[in-house]
Amino acid sequence: MDFYSLSDKAIASELGERIRAVRLRANTTQQALADATTLSLNTIKALEAGRGKLASLIAVLRELGELDALDNFIPAIPVSPLQLAKLKGKVRERASGERQKQNNKPSEW
Repeated sequence: MDFYSLSDKAIASELGERIRAVRLRANTTQQALADATTLSLNTIKALEAGRGKLASLIAVLRELGELDALDNFIPAIPVSPLQLAKLKGKVRERASGERQKQNNKPSEW
């Protein structure tokens, strides 16, 4: 599926449908899932409609035995040995963004 061609709302809806499909494959009702995760029934319904919170998603995936799917969702990114050497053993914590090149023109003040 080409997610880049979809809107954010369409992607959220697709994720909700996939969660619903996993729940149905596990033969679990929305109410049983809500009880097992200590979430409300409305929270489960919202998640399946693509309107859930990240914490709710994690709880549902845990209960359905699908936490391994998170590794495919956003895989861990290892630090390359070259980048580690460049940073002198420190792990990068912030992005600098693109720095603007300074013009050597004098200020107009």
